[in-house]
Amino acid sequence: MNTKLLSRVTFSRALPAATLALLLGGCMAGPDYHRPAVTMPAQYQPLPGWMAAAPAAAAPKGDWWTMFNDPLLDELEPQVSVSNQTVRQSYANYQAALAQVQVARSALFPAIGISGSADKQRSAAGNAGSGTARQHSISTSGSLEGNVSWAPDLWGKVRRTLEENKANAQAGAATLANATLSEQTALASAVIELRVTDASIDLLQQTVDAFKEYLRVVGNQASAGTVPPSDLLSARTQLENAQSSLLALGIARAQYVHAIAVLVGKNPEDLQIPHGDSLPTLPEVPAGVPSTLLQRRPDIAVAERQMAAQNAAIGVAVAAYYPSLSLSAADGFTQSPLAGLLHVANHVWSLGADVGETLFDGGERHGEVAAAKANYEAAVANYRGTVLTALQGVEDDLSGLHVLARQADVLDDAVHNATRGAEIALNEYQAGTVDYTTAATARATQLSTQQDALNVRQQRLLDTVSLIGDLGGGWSVDQLGAAAQTGARR
Repeated sequence: MNTKLLSRVTFSRALPAATLALLLGGCMAGPDYHRPAVTMPAQYQPLPGWMAAAPAAAAPKGDWWTMFNDPLLDELEPQVSVSNQTVRQSYANYQAALAQVQVARSALFPAIGISGSADKQRSAAGNAGSGTARQHSISTSGSLEGNVSWAPDLWGKVRRTLEENKANAQAGAATLANATLSEQTALASAVIELRVTDASIDLLQQTVDAFKEYLRVVGNQASAGTVPPSDLLSARTQLENAQSSLLALGIARAQYVHAIAVLVGKNPEDLQIPHGDSLPTLPEVPAGVPSTLLQRRPDIAVAERQMAAQNAAIGVAVAAYYPSLSLSAADGFTQSPLAGLLHVANHVWSLGADVGETLFDGGERHGEVAAAKANYEAAVANYRGTVLTALQGVEDDLSGLHVLARQADVLDDAVHNATRGAEIALNEYQAGTVDYTTAATARATQLSTQQDALNVRQQRLLDTVSLIGDLGGGWSVDQLGAAAQTGARR
């Protein structure tokens, strides 16, 4: 029985130094990656009367939600990156991608192993048929061995695989950033919806109070017999409708609170948010120039890194055309019986090399290369489509904010006029110069106009959140460098 122990194995012993240098500096199959060019406009399309926002160098780059000056946003937004389950899932996927980088890198280095064994056996001598007593002997043997195996990356397959996995890890980092930004903007939108609902509750409560006063006035006049009974019924019906609408808002408010709780990783019943007294501040967000989207949008970074990964996959597929080489070495001792195992006389060693090449595979490798190239072209199309979608989103946001700003100015005047008209109509009704329908219609017009103005304010806030998200929030593609360094340390 042969046994081996690795004492010290060096690659210079297995190969001449010049040959080793050649193996380590082997070529890399497949194309090197170059990011495809995309057509970017010089500026966003201006609308009539549109003015570019003033530069805001002091605006928050990371905690963008502080621009809205809402304490609830300031409290809850930081919890998204910690407790939101969608973000946690993306983080786990990113960690898995980093682990795959470590797995790919390990193939660049030799595998070193050591093993040992011991054996004791009993043997018999003599002929039992001849009556001679059988003699028994016990022998011992053992092994203690080590070995090294290494497959030099002659054609760059391992390095292309490592390149692919690094790009996938960076795509995972960008996916994590995109998920975080998406959930943060979703939370900001939900908080705005909640604040607007609270404002609508306040508005309807004022309307209910006004209709109660209307009912009191009509009741007094009905008791005096100066108005028909139908006015009293109309006033009561109008009040009850307003009270019903006010109660219905409670359902919407509860749903927004539940949505906010889930976004910050809490059970819906665990989060209580008191009634808000004011709306978030409407900030001015500088859009910059379109080309900055390539650096600021994490979803574009995801698509770009996926392109890089697919490009590296072409090299992995092409490398399959070339022969593979595997080297092995062992050094140790062998002895039976076990005593004196480590004596120099028992020293043994071996070197080996294994070369393999596929001569015929029925077109398998050709198909793998063709598939890799097609996947790369699909990634390129996805990248360019993502850029176009990003440009569309920003243009939509800017157009919406521009039109809504003009609409808000018009509605401010309309609210002022409707409020004044309702006051005049009530005074005229009390004076008996107009009927109740006129006064009630004026008050309903005031409520409708105020609600329209509130809705426009809500949409401006939501479009601003959307614009911040479409501009990439406070993220930058430079952060992918940190992701690459993290992968290199693993």
